Amino acid sequence: MSTVAFIFARGGSKGLPGKNIKIFSGKPLIAWSIEQAKKLSSIDRVIVSTDCSEIARVATEYGAEVPFLRPDNISEDDSPEWMAWRHALSFLLEKEGKMPNIMLSIPTTAPLRRVIDIENCLNLYKKGGVDVVITTTDAHRSPYFNMVKESHDGNVELVIKPKDKLYRRQDAPIVYDMTTVAYVMNPEFIMHNESIFDGRTKAVNVPLETSIDIDNMYDFKMAEFFLDNME
Repeated sequence: MSTVAFIFARGGSKGLPGKNIKIFSGKPLIAWSIEQAKKLSSIDRVIVSTDCSEIARVATEYGAEVPFLRPDNISEDDSPEWMAWRHALSFLLEKEGKMPNIMLSIPTTAPLRRVIDIENCLNLYKKGGVDVVITTTDAHRSPYFNMVKESHDGNVELVIKPKDKLYRRQDAPIVYDMTTVAYVMNPEFIMHNESIFDGRTKAVNVPLETSIDIDNMYDFKMAEFFLDNME
């Protein structure tokens, strides 16, 4: 059963320009994902999908394959990452005649992830009965209790109105935040569906402090702080 780890890294980033190769604790951000993937004995290949030649150069330097440059039309700010997933799988199918049995995506934006959390995602997927495995953390906001949206009259209201009044967050249904630690997917599912929630999706819960998602400089500095203070 072949497993390929993919790292999807666009050149453009409005929130933090040059994010994917910005130096994070001594090495480019993308290097963290590459090295984490390479620590997994079950991974056959590590492939980087990017539209940027400089990211491609750095990725190759750290031992990843970069067999193609992603087309510009699926590398815009509003381009769904789903299309980049499909493009990578289609490339392998066209050039090599087959897709991997398991597709693993390790985003660059969560450098503090633990390898054990990726392994747990892979192990949950291999148990069967699932199309996609995602990672989550315990949420500290709840759409039933303290998350609001603006209503048509300009007032705010709960995102989801509970049937009964809730006076403590602990009494609300348990919800989780999605993270970018890892995604494990069935390639055939990706090619024939439009969303990870179109099929059977399960989750592995991971520690909040190791799942910081870097989108801007605040996140970047916060991740550096946690890394420097991890025991």
